[in-house]
Formats: sequence, C-alpha cells, structure tokens
Amino acid sequence: MSRAGRGQDALTLLRRAEHVLFAALLAIGAGEAWADGGHRAAVLLTTLAVAAWYAVGMALSRRAAGVRMALLWLVVLTAGWTALLALSLSFVWLAFALYLLCLQLLPPRAGLPGTAALTAIAVAASGAHRGGLDSGTVLGPVFGAAVAIVITAVYRRLRRESEARAALVRELTQAQERLAATERREGILAERERLAREIHDTVAQNLSSIILLLRSARDAADPGPQLEIAEHAARGALEDTRRLVRALAPAELTGRSLPEALARAVADARHFGVEARFVVDGETGPLPTPVAVALLRVTQAALANVRAHARAATVVVTLAFQPAAVRVDVADDGVGFDPRHPAASPSSGTGLGLSAMSSRLAEVGGVLVVESTPGEGTAISATVPLPVAGAPGASPAGETTLVPGTSPVAAGEARP
Repeated sequence: MSRAGRGQDALTLLRRAEHVLFAALLAIGAGEAWADGGHRAAVLLTTLAVAAWYAVGMALSRRAAGVRMALLWLVVLTAGWTALLALSLSFVWLAFALYLLCLQLLPPRAGLPGTAALTAIAVAASGAHRGGLDSGTVLGPVFGAAVAIVITAVYRRLRRESEARAALVRELTQAQERLAATERREGILAERERLAREIHDTVAQNLSSIILLLRSARDAADPGPQLEIAEHAARGALEDTRRLVRALAPAELTGRSLPEALARAVADARHFGVEARFVVDGETGPLPTPVAVALLRVTQAALANVRAHARAATVVVTLAFQPAAVRVDVADDGVGFDPRHPAASPSSGTGLGLSAMSSRLAEVGGVLVVESTPGEGTAISATVPLPVAGAPGASPAGETTLVPGTSPVAAGEARP
C-alpha cells in the first residue's frame, strides 16, 4: 500500500474513533444519569434526540454539506448537550467529543473561541451541580480542551500530508502517462522512418530497374502494346511508392521547417516540468530532408535524456545556421556525468543513446560532441556540414567527441 493510501486510512480510522468516542460518552452519561434516578424520562428523550441529531450530522458529512450547514448542526448539537448537562452532570465529559468536532468543523480563528466557550459551559455546569468551583471542576474541562487541540493539530497535519501525497501521486501518474505516450509516438515515428527507408531502397529501386529494362526491350523489339502497358504500370507503381515514402516521412517535418519542428519538441519538453527554451541563431534556410530528420531526431533523443536522467531545471536548445554547416546545441543544468564512462553514474543511462545519435549523424556526415562534468550539467552539440565546397575543419563522419571536465556549455552558448 502507498504512503498516501496509508495516510488516508489513518484519517478514516481517526474519524471512526471520534464517532465511537461520542457514542460511548453519551451512553456512559445516560447510564449514570439513569442510575441516579432523577428526570429519567427527560434524560432518555434528550439522549435519543442528541443521538439522532448526531446521526444526521454523519449523513450530512457523507454528502459534503457546506460550512453553514455544519455550523448549524454543531450549534444544535451543543444545545442538546447543554440540555443534558442541565439534567445531569454525568454528561460533562461529552464536552471532549464536542471539542474535537468544534476544532475540526470550524476554521482555527473560530474553532479556538468555540472550544473556549464549550469549556466555560462545562465548568459552569459543574459548578452549578456541585454548588461551587474547585480545582478539579476547572482543570478537568481545561485539560480536556488542551488534549483536543493537540489531537486536532495532529489530525490536520495528517490530512495535509495525505492530500499532498495524493496530489503527488496524481502528478506522477500523469507524467508517466505523458512519458509513455511520448515514447509510443517516438517508436511509431521511428518505425515509419525505417519503413520509408526500406521501401525507398528496395521497391522503388526495383521499379526503376523495371522501367529501364522495359525501355531497352521496347527499343530492341517491335513496339507493341504489351511493353507500353508494362511500362505504364511500372511508372504508376513507382509513383505510388514515392507517394508512400513521402507519407511515411517524419510527421513533425510534414508541412513544417526544422525550426518549427524543434520549437514543438521544446514545447513538449515543458510538459515534464523542465523550463525549456529554443533559440535560432543565424539566417534560416532550407535544409536537405535527411539532414533535417537527423538533427530533429538527435534533439528529441537529447531532450529525452534530459527528462529521464539529468534532473535539470532548465534546458536550452539552439539551432545555429552557419555558412558551411548547421548545428544544434542542447545544454542543461542537470547533474551531468563522466562522458568517458556514461553508464557509471546512477543518474545516467547506458550510453546507447549517445551511440545512436552518433550513428544517425554519421549517415549525413555529421559529428556529435558531448561536454559534461558531474554536477555541472551537460551540453550536446550536433553539427552537420552543408553541401558547400571547401568547408574547413570538418570532423570525420560519425565521429563522437567526448569532453570531460570542461564547462557544460557548448561553444558560443550561454549556460541555462
């Protein structure tokens, strides 16, 4: 059982104990008053009326009655107790149960004065029945009120903790559901992209070969309707395959540019309690689809690592357009890790994510740079050269550079 569930059970048990306490004190008072032999009929009728009115209050509490109704119920119950006190002093200890009810049903600014008023009634009734006041007559109700105040304070603290735990459980459940939905969506998108590559590399290439063969056959033989029909059908199949490939392209880039897709990915990261910002540096321009897809996927993977491992409060994603390259930097202020041993820290993952990022960038000739220091955050930089002749300083395709012990901020970027 969860801690929130145990706290709720404790509150339920405490409320039931209060009901049992009220019933027991009322029964004891009625028994002693009956044994005294005075006003038996009045004591019996008044006791039954008070018990019935208390039962009405229990029914109202299940229906979440308003504060005014609760106050009216408490006033009538107090009046019934006062009537019982006038008949017999045996009901004086019923004040303890009324203390608890007054402190729980009324706000603190009214509960304490109400408890003081109940204490005064109990003391006055004791003095009236005994013909005067003594230390026992005064201290008994006063000590009872003090104990009730302490019990109520503990009760309220338990209730606040139970409500806080329940709210935390709800938030964690919602976060897990969002994370599961994101992972499912990413898995679906990855499968769509894989199918697109497979179709392009197999079916589309085969259809192109068929068209070439049919052209050669048509040129070598007498042109006939069969060859023309075959060529027409192959062309239709090729066009259908191309449309399918376009439909299976990443949904985030459908009708959107890379900056728009990255801005959406950053907005999704905010749902997980991370303050995420997106910055575009340089003059934007069209990018080859493979380059845009690779940078988008690397950014999504980096943000997923931030959510799962970094325990960061802030993450900044920067898209920089340079004359000969395009770069995406993802910098967070989380716990960081040792890049030489990515799986050594309990807060880090297995290191497979970094390898997958590097492999994806290798397909488009890109380079991945990871800068991190334990306790000082992490910065990941993905750079892909653009098809511009003579771009200097390019790293080998697919190279991953891990830089330990340096500032976790990519070059040219401010730490979040």
